[in-house]
Amino acid sequence: MRNAGAFAFTDPTILPILDELRCQEPIFHRPEHASSIEAFSGLMAPDYWEVGASGNRYERSFILEHLAASPPVDSDAAGWKTSDFACRLLGDETYLLTYTLDQNGRITRRSTIWRRNGADWQILFHQGTVVSSSGGDDAVPAS
Repeated sequence: MRNAGAFAFTDPTILPILDELRCQEPIFHRPEHASSIEAFSGLMAPDYWEVGASGNRYERSFILEHLAASPPVDSDAAGWKTSDFACRLLGDETYLLTYTLDQNGRITRRSTIWRRNGADWQILFHQGTVVSSSGGDDAVPAS
């Protein structure tokens, strides 16, 4: 179900793209992406980077090392909820997807820049910003 407020920010002509991309999120916490480092690696563009909820910048190589050392949580199994999806066309086959992630009380606003790569999608950039937290300081990447 789409949030009416977020829906208003999405051009109706790209609603199919919104639906396609929202199934990919939250990135790094979907079982289909978490199967291996190769799956993660294929998901991220070679020049991928992110800004974590801590405010720190992370390059692709750091994210892959972090994921190899600490397998991610499966968002569905953990009961995490996504909402407020919106999508905007940025350029040729490149889209900004924004949404809210509720990790059992830790609320973050997420932004992911996706680029269609043939039949697949690749992530160029991701950022997570903590809105409210019932836990401690976030010292790891937003993913």
